[in-house]
Amino acid sequence: MMKKVLSVLVAGVMALSIVACGATNDASANTGADANNNTTADGSLTGTLKLGMIGPLTGGAALYGNAVDHGVQIAVEEINALGTDFQIDYQAEDDEHDAEKSVNAYNQLKDWGAQVIAGTVTTTPCIAVSAEAYSDRMFMLTPSASSTDVTANKDNMFQLCFSDPNQGSASAKYIAENNLATDVAIIYNNSDAYSSGIYQTFVDAAAEVGLNIVSTTTFTDDTQNDFSVQLADIQQSGAELVFLPIYYQAASLIFQQADQIGLDVKWFGVDGMDGILSLEGFDTSLAEGVMLLTPFAADATDDLTVNFVTKFEEKFGETPIQFAADGYDCPYAIYRALEYYAANNGGLDVTDMSNEELCEILISVFTDPGFSCDGVTGLAMSWNAAGEVNKAPKAVVIENGVYVGL
Repeated sequence: MMKKVLSVLVAGVMALSIVACGATNDASANTGADANNNTTADGSLTGTLKLGMIGPLTGGAALYGNAVDHGVQIAVEEINALGTDFQIDYQAEDDEHDAEKSVNAYNQLKDWGAQVIAGTVTTTPCIAVSAEAYSDRMFMLTPSASSTDVTANKDNMFQLCFSDPNQGSASAKYIAENNLATDVAIIYNNSDAYSSGIYQTFVDAAAEVGLNIVSTTTFTDDTQNDFSVQLADIQQSGAELVFLPIYYQAASLIFQQADQIGLDVKWFGVDGMDGILSLEGFDTSLAEGVMLLTPFAADATDDLTVNFVTKFEEKFGETPIQFAADGYDCPYAIYRALEYYAANNGGLDVTDMSNEELCEILISVFTDPGFSCDGVTGLAMSWNAAGEVNKAPKAVVIENGVYVGL
């Protein structure tokens, strides 16, 4: 998928990527946070930040967690190589996509001295951890936990990924605006907050844009191996397109079983579908023509993406998925926010700062209308007070076993 570039070009874009995730600085701005004991004379950002990450590094959702971890690693290496007096000390903890284990991982990071958390990766664990982090005043920027329950009534929680409402409504609008279908079926996981949240907002938006939902069927984590009933209902309904707000593991079985009964429909997914092409033992030809909305396409030719994909392939031997890109953007967003604060408040030395102090600083910057950040998952990313990111989604289609931008 990735077009190889000349080494000279790579060196150039590597330098560009370091500055591209930039904040819009206003010298008159004052974010209101108090860091009087940690100011520097020249307005610079200094010290070492202890950044933790929580995600499934083992188990059934390990593809997501390892992708995020790998993306974070590359960003941290780049930031530490800038030659400034600011460094990031990084540690990842495994939660196996389990809420209780995720809270344990969070406590381990607290014991390590974490000041900021990138995570958690998946939604249900993140809901559990976010409650603890809110109480502790620990700033968290999740790369991929998209439920509104993650951020609801928690001013310290921000999302690098699209929230579930954004994914559901954006999918319905894209399907309608591009005349992909009128009669639509849906299969979703009613035991999963991620899937259920996207489903509901898709249904609401579908009514507004004139999509006709002709079949709605569900499954649970315990029943996601036999989809014969759901597929039979779709076949009888006459649906032209099936919307799948689910993760790739269940989707792979749906595609296999749909092929066995000769079901001929269009398929449309969201970011949880990303990873299906890397699923061991899956016949990728079954996903031919599948469309999904995602903030990242590895075949994009802009300098930021070329640099990131090139480094990722060289370091890990595979093409990064969207979760890796989200992970990559998290340290940069945090770094640029701290840099923004330092430039506008007489400098900042993060050495020995408490997580509570840094939490208030980062909240003030992320909600500052003057702050934005470019990344591989979106340009001029900004955040509202509810913790939601504002950036434009991209649509991709699977062709010949790779993602191609639409």
